[in-house]
Amino acid sequence: MGPGVGLFTVNHDPADIRNVTTKEIHIKKNAWLGARVNVAPGVTIGENAIIGTGAVVTKDIPDNAVAVGVPAKVIKYNKVQH
Repeated sequence: MGPGVGLFTVNHDPADIRNVTTKEIHIKKNAWLGARVNVAPGVTIGENAIIGTGAVVTKDIPDNAVAVGVPAKVIKYNKVQH
């Protein structure tokens, strides 16, 4: 993980801001998160995934994917080397 990464496991219901919910974040083996990446509650980042600097991850990222942007979107898949 790069500097300034935010892992946010707490959120609130937009209809009732007093109702706080929590969801786990899962980061699988060999995933890379660039500087200042923010990850929302309930997200899974796949094995060998790369998240570009400054991305905001609001949905699951598959294994071997490269994702960038706000919100983060998959732009390509890396080849798996054995």
